[in-house]
Amino acid sequence: MTESVDVPIIAADVPAYAHPGDAGADLTSAESVRLEPGQRALVGTGVRVALPEGYAAFVVPRSGLAAKHGITVVNSPGTVDAGYRGEIKVALLNTDTSEAYEIAPGDRIAQLIVMPVTRARFLPVDALPESVRGEGGFGSTGYQKAGIPT
Repeated sequence: MTESVDVPIIAADVPAYAHPGDAGADLTSAESVRLEPGQRALVGTGVRVALPEGYAAFVVPRSGLAAKHGITVVNSPGTVDAGYRGEIKVALLNTDTSEAYEIAPGDRIAQLIVMPVTRARFLPVDALPESVRGEGGFGSTGYQKAGIPT
């Protein structure tokens, strides 16, 4: 069973899940914005929430906007902390090199995913335990299937 959590909200256009089982609820624009090629803008949604302690919301791109128009969220995922009470704004970027993109009020511009989060207790140590991966990162496992040189 999927867990749900009550989130108090102030919004003219409440985020909604498009389909049963969707992880992200659609955020819509509260303003008109024209994004020229390569331009970014902070776009208001008119949404303010009060997330319960132990939860955070993450603002992520909409796959259709990214694939069809090159519109993405610059700081994806954008994090909304439980203590934040201001308007959720979305930092959008037009990655298309030749076409501008028009956003109108009510257009779906991003998704909001609400999740429980765990706070870490950072414990200073002199050494870390060994692991199979070790210090390998940034492509250390290659870019092709195993057994084929990369």
